[in-house]
Amino acid sequence: MTNNPLISIVIPNWNGAHFLPTCLDSLRRQTAPRLEVIVADNASTDGSLELLARDYPEVRVVALPENRGFTGACNAGMRAATGDIVILLNNDTEVEPDWAEQVAAAFERYPDAGIVASKMLLFDRRDTLHTAGDFYTIDGRAGNRGVWQRDDERYNREEYVFSACGGSAAYRREMLDEVGLLDDDFFFSMEDIDLAWRAQLAGWRCVYVPSAVVYHHLAATGGGVTASYYDGRNNLWVIAKNYPGALLRKHWPKIVRAQARLAWDALRAWRGEAARARLRGMLSGLLSLPRMLRKRRAIQAASKTPPEVIEAMLSPVGGPEGG
Repeated sequence: MTNNPLISIVIPNWNGAHFLPTCLDSLRRQTAPRLEVIVADNASTDGSLELLARDYPEVRVVALPENRGFTGACNAGMRAATGDIVILLNNDTEVEPDWAEQVAAAFERYPDAGIVASKMLLFDRRDTLHTAGDFYTIDGRAGNRGVWQRDDERYNREEYVFSACGGSAAYRREMLDEVGLLDDDFFFSMEDIDLAWRAQLAGWRCVYVPSAVVYHHLAATGGGVTASYYDGRNNLWVIAKNYPGALLRKHWPKIVRAQARLAWDALRAWRGEAARARLRGMLSGLLSLPRMLRKRRAIQAASKTPPEVIEAMLSPVGGPEGG
């Protein structure tokens, strides 16, 4: 990678015209010398394409004929990208002027890193974290490091983490060429964790870079019914595809207990639409496991990372602090 690599920024968009100006204006202010900005549009009907053509002629637009979800839009944008570094960025974000430059510098400092995670702060509470990189636990659950916590010294050091949140995830092109793009079957939710698993198994690392700062609109109420369904389904798919066999044999009781707790909590909240959606997602995940197990064979056969190294990357059952 050169000292001034071409950086491709891929923004998936569906009816996000009210967010795009803030995001794109912040990209215009970037100090990185070589940027390519791509908006992959999921058949928006709110004037997004007209806005881009009128006000942002420098942006490349990949206009999809229908809504292909987060994964479909991101993959279409990544296929169109020509950069040495490819960054996924949510349309409801704003980035600091040196954000892309800090990401590129991190890839230079960490030649073993295939992924760089930014520090993501809440858009309206800029002293509060959305994520300082993502973790994955021994019992098969993913989460945002530091979510809802105050941004303080705990999250101001560069360190290896398991994954980058898909809202601002930077990928080395060489790694993507080796392990592939997002899994289109996921559609939405945990596609970033799945890609990080494939990267870790192939011997790549993910580094968290606190100097690369992103502000993200994030609702404290969560993602609702849609997110609950895909969380329930895709959580099972990530385990089925990626969790190494040696570790499954060792930790399967913890994984089963974690899934049972999630199902029980959803059953207790049965009157809630989101709880019912999670249960439907979990059932769909179980019924479709044969398809994921077929993918698993290729992923595990190509793995270069010993199980004990993977195990050391995983967080305790309660999360990074074991709470």
